[in-house]
Amino acid sequence: MISQKDPKSKGIEGAFMEKSEMRKLAEFIEKLSWDDLPEEVKTTVSFRVLDLISAALGAVDDPLVKKVKASYLERNNGTGGKIWGSEGETDISTAAYINAMLAHTLELDDVHPASKTHGSASLIPAAWSCARYVHASGKEFLTAVVCGYETVSRIGMALGVTSHRKKGWHATATCGGFGCAAACGKLLGLNADELVSALGMAGTQSFGRWAFLGDGSTCKVLHPARAVVNGLDAAFLAKAGMTGPEHILEAEDGGLLAVMSDTGDIVKVSKGLGTDWEILHMDMKPYPCCRSAHCAIDCSLKLRDSILEKIGKEYDHKTLEEERKRLTEAIREIEIKTYEVGYKQCAVSDGCLHPQNTIDAKFSIPFCTAAAFLFGKVTMSEFSDQTVEDPSMQCLIEKVTVMPDEAFSAVYPAHWGCSMKVILENGIVLETQVSDPSGGENYPLTKAQILKKAENLIKICYPGKEKQIAEKLLDLAEAERLPEL
Repeated sequence: MISQKDPKSKGIEGAFMEKSEMRKLAEFIEKLSWDDLPEEVKTTVSFRVLDLISAALGAVDDPLVKKVKASYLERNNGTGGKIWGSEGETDISTAAYINAMLAHTLELDDVHPASKTHGSASLIPAAWSCARYVHASGKEFLTAVVCGYETVSRIGMALGVTSHRKKGWHATATCGGFGCAAACGKLLGLNADELVSALGMAGTQSFGRWAFLGDGSTCKVLHPARAVVNGLDAAFLAKAGMTGPEHILEAEDGGLLAVMSDTGDIVKVSKGLGTDWEILHMDMKPYPCCRSAHCAIDCSLKLRDSILEKIGKEYDHKTLEEERKRLTEAIREIEIKTYEVGYKQCAVSDGCLHPQNTIDAKFSIPFCTAAAFLFGKVTMSEFSDQTVEDPSMQCLIEKVTVMPDEAFSAVYPAHWGCSMKVILENGIVLETQVSDPSGGENYPLTKAQILKKAENLIKICYPGKEKQIAEKLLDLAEAERLPEL
């Protein structure tokens, strides 16, 4: 009998004569060291950790996560794990689980456009807990994080972004466990065979659906949290000797590619390993909402001043409330064209079209567009229930029409763009277009903007200590052990 585990075995039509893509990835993870990383990758991974952990710390007062944390701490005893922004310890799985929820709560965690994954929301919490468990150094932790990013991004690309999403799968969840297994497996010192099994077991637990959009359910944060547990468990089980399916992606019977996509490409799992670093192709979010709404926000902010200029400078001295009222009255219609995935995700469900709460608003292109026009900014304060219910906001939302566009769809996921046409009541038409949203590789945030974002979030949890904590996170490569947060 031919073993699928042996890359040198020969069988009918040479089915397993060559190494599998998963084995190539596992061997890369096993061999990678801090010294192998280009300087740009070393610098970038520190900023990735800073961005993600600050987003988590900014969510420590979220009511839902606080209730979940209390529930888990009540029934899960243990030590070694640390929930960010909290006193005391718990077991490492619970800590990673809650930290992942925190990381994804504000919708400010980074995104890999080519795979449509928010991998950091799961892999950094998982790696943080595992690094504490094995007493890893900062360099060892950061190297594991790089392994996680490279893994989750490539699995996501292999699954075929558009098809995967159109089938209702949430890539952050389906791919996240792979990234966690890679990062934790690296920290546990797994060899290539064990890493193959860990990745296979992460894959066999892969899940996550977009059904929550239909009724505004609050369980989206559960997706990276479950990915953490699945990936962490997979790494420990592999270390204990349990084996997982090497061909979890391409197996004819039960492979994920056939189930989750019509356009999967297994070659992307290992393509460019060690030369094209996916961690360098991350988008940082400047706005706390779905990334697919960011291009519309950018367009709105570009046109806002022009509209105010067109409707008269005499309103400059008025109150903000009067300004919002005037803008609402002056705008007759807003037409937005964007890529099909963004349209389906943020402009189809009733919650997107008629948002009633914060969750609805964060996944609504009409809401985000109206917020940008009415407030001239889109921050966490614009997503309060009070703002969502504001009459001016609801009035302007009804004037927004979003349509899928073949041109934007054709270049997605390489580009997440949109166009906008604003028709004023006086007949004036204003138009603009963005090929990529701000915060992306083509329009990156500056170092000063990155630090400001992080410090503003950290001080929600640790007022007065935000600069000190940001510096610690950026200096992890010099740390013998991870700092207390």
